[in-house]
Amino acid sequence: MSVIRAFIAIDLSPEIQHQLSDVLERFTTQLDTLPIRWVGVNNIHLTLKFLGDVSLSNLKLLTDMIKSEISSHNQFEISIGGAGAFPNNRQPRVIWVGVEGPQELLIIQNGIETAAARLGYVKEERAFSPHLTLGRISRNATSPDIKLISQILEKTRIGFLGATWVDQVHLYRSDLQPAGAVYTKIFSTPLQRQITITR
Repeated sequence: MSVIRAFIAIDLSPEIQHQLSDVLERFTTQLDTLPIRWVGVNNIHLTLKFLGDVSLSNLKLLTDMIKSEISSHNQFEISIGGAGAFPNNRQPRVIWVGVEGPQELLIIQNGIETAAARLGYVKEERAFSPHLTLGRISRNATSPDIKLISQILEKTRIGFLGATWVDQVHLYRSDLQPAGAVYTKIFSTPLQRQITITR
């Protein structure tokens, strides 16, 4: 049975990618010698659902589900800015930049999470926390490494980076290569245009 690794995500505008490139440069300059796997700027997305292994024979079911969940929702804007770490800055494992969006974003993510669970994909137990992953700290990181990363995160201030308009949701394939993951867009579905009625 042929399977692919896949996830559902929202793309970022070129302007936001440019801003994130500057943020990554700041972090990588300060944390250059530490065991962190940085994400290439073109691979940074707002992930709504990581699916893991997907059977190619189930792809149609999956794309139909995404289309069904997205089709009734209007386009919206998300704001990007701020930085931190999961689970927290004192014990960093994932370095992120924050995302703020309207209620629509949370409703869409919850709808996808619930519908994916009905199709047999593992439901995420943690509450959805919109973010853009910049880097992952290696499990080989020592206590002094973690302390230094924590100190730099505490003193690094990332302001508002801009906003991006969300008009589509995408299904990506993820292929793990020696140089890092390669993402390929395999399906996209649009959100509804907001109609403004003037009298």
